Amino acid sequence: METLYHQTNKLVQETQHLFSQLEKNPSNLDLKEIENAIESKISLINSNCERLDVLCLKGSISPISPFKRQNAKMRVDQLKYDSRHLNAALNTWRNQLIRKQREEAEREALLSQTFTTNDHIDIMIDQNMQHNYSLRNAVNGVDDLISHGTGILDNLRSQRITLKGAHKRLVDIGNTLGLSNTTMRLIEQRARQDGFILFCGMLLTCLVIILVIIYFT
Repeated sequence: METLYHQTNKLVQETQHLFSQLEKNPSNLDLKEIENAIESKISLINSNCERLDVLCLKGSISPISPFKRQNAKMRVDQLKYDSRHLNAALNTWRNQLIRKQREEAEREALLSQTFTTNDHIDIMIDQNMQHNYSLRNAVNGVDDLISHGTGILDNLRSQRITLKGAHKRLVDIGNTLGLSNTTMRLIEQRARQDGFILFCGMLLTCLVIILVIIYFT
């Protein structure tokens, strides 16, 4: 399992390196080939994550080490999060590329347009600029949503780790006190009996007080 985990982590790093090449975007690179390579690596990462999940469920980690098992599960979850992040980045890059190609096509169409003295020619420059501005606002909104979602996932992961630690401490305290399920049931039964005795005593006391009042009056 460790070997598969390190291979998958290496794939994540290689994919991130390919994204850095896309951001540089030198003219001598085949962007389509890099895009296909990134997509293939992401698919392989997802496949490896599924295999790692199966290995965790089958108990490849020693059964006497639940902490190590939980640690391995958290590492696999981190790989899944990295994979989703890489896939979102790939989709964002594709959308930016499509938008850039559309803008270039519109610019070429505008530059190649033949202008005459005809008063009926309608130049849609303002509309195109407004459309381009709206697209940029939409992309920025999507980026903000992705960043916000990433922050929420990080907070949830931190809360999960905190709750796991609290649960482990409670289990340790229970083991230290030596309280078994039978002992806990006996304690609950004794608590119910004490409550019943208290209620009967209060009722008897009230009855005695009433009898005393009746007797003296």
